[in-house]
Amino acid sequence: MEDKLYNFRIQPAERLSSVQEYYFSVKLKEVARMNAEGKDIISLAIGSPDMPPSPQTIETLCEEARHADAHGYQPTTGIPELRRAMADFYKRWYDVDLDPACEIQPLIGSKEGILHVTLALANPGDRVLVPNPGYPTYTSLSKILGQQITYYDLLSENGWQPDFKALEEMDLTGVKIMWTNYPNMPTGANARRETYEKLVDFALRHNLVIVNDNPYSFILNHERLSILQVPGAKRCCVEFNSMSKSHNMPGWRVGMLATNAEFVKWILKVKSNIDSGTFRPMQLAAAAAYRNDAQWHEEANIHVYAERRALAEEIMYTLGCTFDPTQVGMFLWGRIPESCDNVEQLTEKILHEARVFITPGFIFGSNGSRYIRISLCAKKEKIAEALERIRKVF
Repeated sequence: MEDKLYNFRIQPAERLSSVQEYYFSVKLKEVARMNAEGKDIISLAIGSPDMPPSPQTIETLCEEARHADAHGYQPTTGIPELRRAMADFYKRWYDVDLDPACEIQPLIGSKEGILHVTLALANPGDRVLVPNPGYPTYTSLSKILGQQITYYDLLSENGWQPDFKALEEMDLTGVKIMWTNYPNMPTGANARRETYEKLVDFALRHNLVIVNDNPYSFILNHERLSILQVPGAKRCCVEFNSMSKSHNMPGWRVGMLATNAEFVKWILKVKSNIDSGTFRPMQLAAAAAYRNDAQWHEEANIHVYAERRALAEEIMYTLGCTFDPTQVGMFLWGRIPESCDNVEQLTEKILHEARVFITPGFIFGSNGSRYIRISLCAKKEKIAEALERIRKVF
């Protein structure tokens, strides 16, 4: 029947007016159109590891998937084998003791974790502290869920660490959550024990929760730290960790959070009403991946990325950008030259003339407006080709 016979008009929820489609979701459509036109864009924008997981990870997945009884629903808490592997991983690499029965919650990724933690800990109208620059999802999900956002500055002159003097001078009334992310994305600033100690002290004194997002501590980094190493941190901190980056498993959607047992109960109350457990063979394969040895990590997370990083640095030099050579993680963060009017003008020129997709720093906040981010998640031959294309333009 024709629509004109009915006054049928549905409007989107008001919460959608506060957010836009994710930058990469939009931009990748443009890149896909350009590729369809035969332009062969090299993407150095997304942090999606292009290497496979360890052989035992794949073997375990295939072997377990053949079992007839492996395909049913699984507990939202995750299977005991996975929780034990996560606890062992934290003890082995961070020297942090976690009770696998009650201090760990498997996740399908940090975006899910951000959603569930916010729903469990913050009411609409509560305030959250979000880093600038920072992961855009801290902002977008907080807006969708009705939190009031207060940004705190991360600046290069402070090593992209929180300015605790400035934080203490803020009005912290109604603040429930402070989002942190070390090693930092997008800046590559490494975690510092001193920063973690100050964050725990800050949280305990101001009665708020620190949520530290920690997926990058293995990439180009031998100094692996966790905020949970600080005495008393479990009382006031939640830490996310992920297999996406450190174990080359971004499409698997396996991650975790660790905190005190009471917080885990609250978060589980949310999660169990939203999703079900992950495919059992995938959980068992993830448990196998957590047992990857030091040699595997050295090759996959240090050696391979070091070769790529050297080429990315040459791209920065070619563009006249400056960068901190001590940064870690799977990106390279560089400040654009003063001769550039704005960062998007530069990245659009690189995209349309050199056919290389690089991320403009403004998407991470105003403090990234003079920066670009290069992903190391491409084969070194592709990064070398991108370098040559850029040299021809610049």
